[in-house]
Amino acid sequence: MSSLHPFLERLERRYPGFDELHQAVSEVARSVWSVYESEPRWLRERIFERLVEPDRVVSFRVCWTDDQGALQIDRGFRVQQSNALGPYKGGLRFHPGVNESIFRFLAFEQVFKNSLTGLPLGGAKGGATFDPRGRSDMEVMRFCQAFMSELRRFVSADLDVPAGDQGVGGREIGFLYGAYRRYGGHDAGVFTGKPVSFGGIPLRPAATGYGLVHFLRYALWEHDAALENQRCLISGAGDVALFAAEKLIELGAHVHSLSDTGGAMIFEEPLTKEDLALIRDVKQVERGALAECAGQVKGTWSPGGKPWAFPADIALPCATQNELDAEDAKALMAGGAKVVAEGANMPCTAGAVAILRDAKALFLPGKAANAGGVAVSGMEMAQNAQRLPWTSERVGTHLQEIMRDVHTRCVRNAGEGKPVDYVRGANVAGFLRLAEAVEAQGIL
Repeated sequence: MSSLHPFLERLERRYPGFDELHQAVSEVARSVWSVYESEPRWLRERIFERLVEPDRVVSFRVCWTDDQGALQIDRGFRVQQSNALGPYKGGLRFHPGVNESIFRFLAFEQVFKNSLTGLPLGGAKGGATFDPRGRSDMEVMRFCQAFMSELRRFVSADLDVPAGDQGVGGREIGFLYGAYRRYGGHDAGVFTGKPVSFGGIPLRPAATGYGLVHFLRYALWEHDAALENQRCLISGAGDVALFAAEKLIELGAHVHSLSDTGGAMIFEEPLTKEDLALIRDVKQVERGALAECAGQVKGTWSPGGKPWAFPADIALPCATQNELDAEDAKALMAGGAKVVAEGANMPCTAGAVAILRDAKALFLPGKAANAGGVAVSGMEMAQNAQRLPWTSERVGTHLQEIMRDVHTRCVRNAGEGKPVDYVRGANVAGFLRLAEAVEAQGIL
């Protein structure tokens, strides 16, 4: 591994302050470097360095007017990381805290995630500093139209296919697609995550959460364990968290927490289907806060709190990047947790991952565990290209098959020993497919 540290040092000098990018690249590089160095031609052609450097980074101003007629200015981004395996594919995130480093790390992770699925998809990520929370439907529509007036130049069904992410759900995708059509676009396949009424696919909102639980179950089976009656902590209260909770309850596990930016809801008695339905109504229909459910569900509201100190067997961080730190990891281990499955993208800090791995916990990284969302997006692209609708049953079956195959690729490339090193397995499996594709297409 003689050339690893010089490479990481050069990257830090080239992109100072891009902390999220350095964290993501370092994790992958440390897993794959021995494989990379074993192929002199890959080193000579600098395959890994080419995967780290995005094909292009688009940044643009977005001007729009609020309901009071005041001009608002936000920043839009699209990072097209690699199309070596197929069209760029990855979500859009609307959040005031985003920046180029965050989108660079998300796009880099997306490339490896998409490679793991086996689908012909490249990787990208993007979004804007716009915050949809508290905005009216008309304000969201005006922002989406302004955002799309620039992004439309860089997307199409065969070039770059965005989807939703944090802050971008069915409402936003509908407005974005409508704006695309308004500006002269006519391809239904340019977005995934659309409502079913105009080209969307069943189960897409549920796909990441369902896929996370499928992957978790395969990992438990690999280690001679079962999901039934396991105590589970979940962070977040968006689509990923709520659909993961739904699937866990369906399969006999016990869910003991949810959270949002306001705090955590702890359920000493496991979350019920009825309380989950009420929370979903508040969060997704009324677009409210989890705190509004206090007193209506059988949970204890902890303002500003995190869920990780409650005793549990399994933790599923499903909120945002770097939400679970070293102290949280210690709390989980003290509370009896043996498994951490990432539902969000890189929700565990590097320090937390080190503690989990030192404790021999079963750690399932997001690029493998949360690949169900992009897997079903790939199905939506196929449906749009065929112009033939897919059924929920077909989507659900194919989702389980893809998550099984992702799990198999991780185990096959993880090396010897138990628990399985899913970090190495996911990174090596994703890298091998990418390296072969990049090499075969020459220096571009």
